[in-house]
Amino acid sequence: MFDISPAEWTAILLSIRVAVVATLVATPLGIAVAWLLARREFWGKSVADAIIYLPLVLPPVVTGYLLLLTFGRRGLIGAWLADHLGIVFAFRWTGAALACGIMSFPLLVRPIRLSIEAVDRRLEQAASTLGAPPWRVFWTVTLPLALPGVLAGMVLGFAKAIGEFGATITFVSNIPGETQTISSAIYTLTQVPDGDAAALRLVAISIAIAMAALVASEIFARRATKRLHGL
Repeated sequence: MFDISPAEWTAILLSIRVAVVATLVATPLGIAVAWLLARREFWGKSVADAIIYLPLVLPPVVTGYLLLLTFGRRGLIGAWLADHLGIVFAFRWTGAALACGIMSFPLLVRPIRLSIEAVDRRLEQAASTLGAPPWRVFWTVTLPLALPGVLAGMVLGFAKAIGEFGATITFVSNIPGETQTISSAIYTLTQVPDGDAAALRLVAISIAIAMAALVASEIFARRATKRLHGL
């Protein structure tokens, strides 16, 4: 039952790499978007908000197909990236990271936005009156106070990226050793005879990774909250 094959190890490590890259790349953009939605009023804000959360309600296959049309080798943006910069996303692990990052982005943004909205604006205003520029107010007041939300958003994004399937398999296919993540490997194993044991192994590993991520996030969030309150 626990005799993990080299192919399964490859899928596990690839899933972790894809999820880590997707989360690390999406987090700075997620913080910026969350701050913009929490602290600024602008024309079209409701539309922008809807677009950000659209991947949550669209069928994942639709998102994957749109990524293929946009970032495919002959896509609107993908063709230019391939011809001028040599960057190719389709049928590459980097494309899997892109798909996972987009699918997990709403789950990453939401906790960060709520955390920033919970920060007392009077603290930010006090820092401003003492002469701190806006960027310093953000880095020294807003972001530290919103840190638990940032950690929660990162772990939700990571967990979603680990389990993403529909958009990934549509955009980058299911290539062993290149784009076959845990989810697509489980799907493949359910289609072959005698694949149940291997599929169950990967299911158990997926649950273990997700649980470990959630527990770690809770621990980090508690430590951050204690540090911020001087406990």
